[in-house]
Amino acid sequence: MEKITINVDVSQYKNETELNQEDQKVLEASLKAAKNAYAPYSGFFVGAAVLLENGEIVTGTNQENAAYPSGLCAERVAIFYANSKYPDVALKTIAICAYHNGQFTKSPTPPCGSCRQVMIEAETRFEKPIKVIMYGQDKILVVDNIKSLLPIAFSF
Repeated sequence: MEKITINVDVSQYKNETELNQEDQKVLEASLKAAKNAYAPYSGFFVGAAVLLENGEIVTGTNQENAAYPSGLCAERVAIFYANSKYPDVALKTIAICAYHNGQFTKSPTPPCGSCRQVMIEAETRFEKPIKVIMYGQDKILVVDNIKSLLPIAFSF
């Protein structure tokens, strides 16, 4: 048997003003989108914004449904829309945030496992890393690629 260690580098910022202008713009789009989520059951409004290599920013919000689990996460809504509208354009950055009880969450909101798998597919498809920005009022976490969040991913 051989034991391996997987390390992940995560950058932590105190607030959005420490981010570069491009990342601030993507984050702001996710914050704006979150308030438009359809979350009547959980009250947990999630927004995601994807910056594409062509400079376009596409947003998505979580969409809940009474017939759970028929809803969809904000990250997948944004990525699937981006892939549908711009099928040949790579994703560069995704920003994620959540709004609950009248304010944004204190801690950053990481993507769920299903969203991580969809993101790794996009990263693999275009053979380019996708930066992930996870917003929280107390701190912002950033990883340089999806493989950092899903180091042992399913693939063919």
